[in-house]
Amino acid sequence: MNEPFTPTRYRLVNTATGRVFSDEGWTLDDPQADAPALVRTQYASRQIAVRPNDWGLYKYCDWLPVSRRLQGSAAPVTYRSHGLAAELGLNNLYITLNGYFPEAGAFMTTCSFKETEAYSVCGRLNPADGRVLVVASAGNTARAFAKVCSENRIPLLLCVPEDNLNALWFEKPLDPCVKLIASRSGSDYFDAIHLGNIAVKNPRYVAEGGAKNVARRDGMGTTVLSAVIAIGSVPDYYFQAVGSGTGAIAAWEANLRFLEDGRFGQNLMKLIVSQNYPFVPMYHAWQAGSRDLLPLDDNEARAQVETIDAKVLSNRKPPYSVAGGLYDALCATGGEVVHVDNGLAREAAQLFERCEGIDLHPAAAVAVASLVDYVRAGKLDRDAVVMLNITGCGERRFKQGKKLFYLQPDRVFDIDPDETEVLAFLEGLFG
Repeated sequence: MNEPFTPTRYRLVNTATGRVFSDEGWTLDDPQADAPALVRTQYASRQIAVRPNDWGLYKYCDWLPVSRRLQGSAAPVTYRSHGLAAELGLNNLYITLNGYFPEAGAFMTTCSFKETEAYSVCGRLNPADGRVLVVASAGNTARAFAKVCSENRIPLLLCVPEDNLNALWFEKPLDPCVKLIASRSGSDYFDAIHLGNIAVKNPRYVAEGGAKNVARRDGMGTTVLSAVIAIGSVPDYYFQAVGSGTGAIAAWEANLRFLEDGRFGQNLMKLIVSQNYPFVPMYHAWQAGSRDLLPLDDNEARAQVETIDAKVLSNRKPPYSVAGGLYDALCATGGEVVHVDNGLAREAAQLFERCEGIDLHPAAAVAVASLVDYVRAGKLDRDAVVMLNITGCGERRFKQGKKLFYLQPDRVFDIDPDETEVLAFLEGLFG
């Protein structure tokens, strides 16, 4: 059963102009804006009051734009590292786990921090609206939204590349309210987004919104809420692997809220975000000092995505350039974009499992590898307070001894699909 509670009070702010306005329920942009810009939440509660652990993710509801609690959520868990910290010679390394590791108190059964997005976004959604939520994903996000929507009977249309369907595993069959369409083998995340953009031309379907959805970003920002409250202050450094950079934007925004809170210091943590080489468009733009992403041929991008282990880090159109996006977050925090290849990430995954006792998703391994590189390059003081955001872990552990169920697509479309054909199929998909 869903558990209603007093909706969180907040307003929206245009990050470019500072205009403050009301949320009409699913506002993704400032309707009065002359240029693209992310909007940000401004909460009535300037100081966060954390609820009991049995509230799951909603323990942070003061800083989540939600109107209801959904069943089954779990919050990120932060602890002070001893094993990896000793290996790297760091005195204040804190690890924020998003995944399944019961001994550490981590209980996200999809094993990914995408659950933080899904429970927040779906908690913002008004069930009386009656429309079908559309989510495009490279894998982990789809798995998280499928779990949340299935368990809470929320109509959902997933759009996923066919080559990534192995990520859609579940411990039990899904409710029929979850449907899936796929872009044919050889496509990537951007092609799945294109399918979703076609779907929402039917007024019965509503776009989840990706980085533009404040609930997605603030849900991801709970990783920083977990860390800061556990540490007692804002860290000096924040390490995370990125595909879109939305999690790092969310980390910056959470940091800004803590500055207003006033009880956790006035530190602005340095964002160190990493990509999986050779798919590194944001790294190339950052190295060139460019707000705009550099030109990248679509076919070359798809070929690069095929070679990387961390398929979820493959967004060709990330919110990098937009006002309030990753470029601004990096500039504001003195941050940096780095990259590591598959070999270094695999070594880092083995190191982490040996030191901390749990298996990693490839994207999380990229983050660990970037931290290892940073330390070896002499860029970190051993006493610096470091937050390492482990965005996915424990999948191998969770799957042990379980019979898994895989969601199969209701239809697979060509990479360049016929729009009329897609819309005709979707017309009757949900009855």
